[in-house]
Parts: sequence; C-alpha cells; structure tokens
Amino acid sequence: MKIIVLGSNGFIGSNALRYFRKKFPGTMGCDVIAPVEYDENFLLLDRKSPQFDKIFLQHTFDVCINASGSGSVQYSIEHPDEDYRLNARHVFEILSGIAKFNSQCRFLTFSSAAVYGNPETNPVSEKSKTKPLSPYGFHKLISEQICAEFYHLNKILTCSMRVFSAYGEGLHKQLFWDIFQKAKQNEIVSLFGTGEETRDFIYIDDIISAVDCIIAKSSFEADIVNVASGSSTSIKEAAVAFLESLGMKNEIHFTNIVKQGDPVGWISDISKLNGYGFTPAVNLRSGLSHYKEWLKLI
Repeated sequence: MKIIVLGSNGFIGSNALRYFRKKFPGTMGCDVIAPVEYDENFLLLDRKSPQFDKIFLQHTFDVCINASGSGSVQYSIEHPDEDYRLNARHVFEILSGIAKFNSQCRFLTFSSAAVYGNPETNPVSEKSKTKPLSPYGFHKLISEQICAEFYHLNKILTCSMRVFSAYGEGLHKQLFWDIFQKAKQNEIVSLFGTGEETRDFIYIDDIISAVDCIIAKSSFEADIVNVASGSSTSIKEAAVAFLESLGMKNEIHFTNIVKQGDPVGWISDISKLNGYGFTPAVNLRSGLSHYKEWLKLI
C-alpha cells in the first residue's frame, strides 16, 4: 500500500509516519518544514502556497492521511482567518488535487471533538449534535462538510476522525506540557477552570492504532469516526496523576476562569471505532509515564 502523510513533522503526523513506514516502507512524508535528516521519501511544500495539486500529479497513492493544519483553539481565536486557511481551505485544496489526478486515493483527515462543543449528553456519539465553541471547532466541522462534498459530488472516498484529548511523546503544548513547564518554575501550578471539567484522553499510540483500523475497515463514504479512549477523567485527576508521575509535589490552583472555547465535559462513545477492531491499549497513568520518559530526553 502506498501512503502519504501530510503534516508529517507534527505531533500526530510524525507518529503516523513512523508507524506506517514500518508497515509499508515506501510511505511518504510531506510538510512545510524539512526533516532534520535527509529523507528521500519526503516532499517539502511552500508554507504560503503549498500547491497540493503537484503531489497527486507527480505521485499516486492509495491513502492520504492529512495530519496537517493548526491544532490550537487559542490560535484560532486570535487568528481565525489563518486557522480557516489551514484547517478548512487546505482540505478543499488537497481534495481538489486528489479529484483531478489521483481519484482512487482514499482521504483520511483529522477532525476534532471540538465540533461537539458542550454536548447536551455524554457520552457523545458521531450522531450527537455539533455546536462548536471556537473558530477551530467550526473550521474542523467545515472540513468534514468538505469531505462530504467531495464524496457525494466527486466520488472521492473520505473519512474524518474526531480526535478527543490527544497526548503523548512529541506534544509540546496543551495540558500536560503546560503543567510540566509551570511545575519547573513555580511551587504552585495555576490552571484555568475548576478542575472538575472532564476530558477523554487518548494516548498517541492508540490514535495511530485507530488510524490503522479505520484504513482497514472504514467505508470511506464520507465516514465520521470518534477517536478516543471511551473513558472520562477530570482535569484535576489528570493533573495530580501527572505530577505524581513526575515525582513533583507542586500545589495545583484552579482559577475558576473558563477559557474561551473550552468545553465543560467530554466522554466519547467509541462503539463505532470498536466495531472497526479498535481497543485502547494504554490507560492514562501508563501513557503519562511514557510521556514523562520522553520529557527527560528533551
């Protein structure tokens, strides 16, 4: 199988590239940032004008995994126009290139649980209402609609993965990275919210395992799949567990200030993903232990 990973130098993309190259050695990476070491199976794109058409004009793929774009709610609030370009318009441009030159290529893209906003009920399934709270969430929802457009009008096989709270080696942002940086500098770690907010954390290796299952089992008929662990943990519980893993005894203070775009509570119904053969292999404490070991190396 010939696979290309767009955004192959990012958190999820780099892990996906590493995994699929072991399984399919010809898997190609692609990003706007060049790899540290020479890679003959890598395509470098221009950041301002990526010209996705050329990828599919010059190469033929069975699967395109799109891990490119911006993954920051705060960035989308500060730069909604750029977030739209990266998370919505680029999906249209990629699919246009596939439709023109490589119409048999299946397209798998990373959406986000941010499309759900604050769900009316938990756990949330793929059929739950979508009520985004941020430009990021809206733009991810638009990207899903673009995938549906290309499937229904152009017969391009597409699938959107709604990833919940991802973490693991290579992630230089979000909750655990933030805690680690603050704990090194202050005795008190200050975090937004009340600490009672809940998330469905999923470790990076489980995300990549889910991708593998989806490639094997999805119909790609504008498919939408929740990618999560199916378990709920409060922010306070997660923060305490992480500090314990680090061997640090910092005090945690919650500001009771809710950040714009942050949901109150999430837990995913992953029965659809289970049906594709996926079972989470890494619980939160084990995943945080792996993340801790990675932090020691950077």
